[in-house]
Amino acid sequence: MAVQLINPDGLPKPDVYRQLSVATGSKLVFLAGQVARDADGNRVGEGDLAAQVEQAYLNIATALAAVGGSFDDVAKLTVYVVDWSPEKMPLLGEGVGRAAAKLGVDPVKPITLLGVAALAEPDLLVEIEATAVLD
Repeated sequence: MAVQLINPDGLPKPDVYRQLSVATGSKLVFLAGQVARDADGNRVGEGDLAAQVEQAYLNIATALAAVGGSFDDVAKLTVYVVDWSPEKMPLLGEGVGRAAAKLGVDPVKPITLLGVAALAEPDLLVEIEATAVLD
């Protein structure tokens, strides 16, 4: 595996993400922000943050599979959530957990979570960018 996830001594050790990843592979993959759309472009989980997070994670896995990778190859995630507040954390976690269960992966990665006013389309509640490293 090209990505090693680490919580180094001297930094907090959160349960839901890792502080850094060390990538040793030879191919960098930069994914466009993934949203709650299925393969046909249909809306998924309108008004449901957990469902939209789940779909975005599944889309990341689909994109990586197309280039010979998997979610395990993700080195970093950036998550954009519309009108973020800490009360939304359980819904975010629920969506991540459901996707992880479907994919059979550990979803814990280095992550940056950003609250935004809006995304490209009014029904979107979350968009997730990923960077992966493949051997």
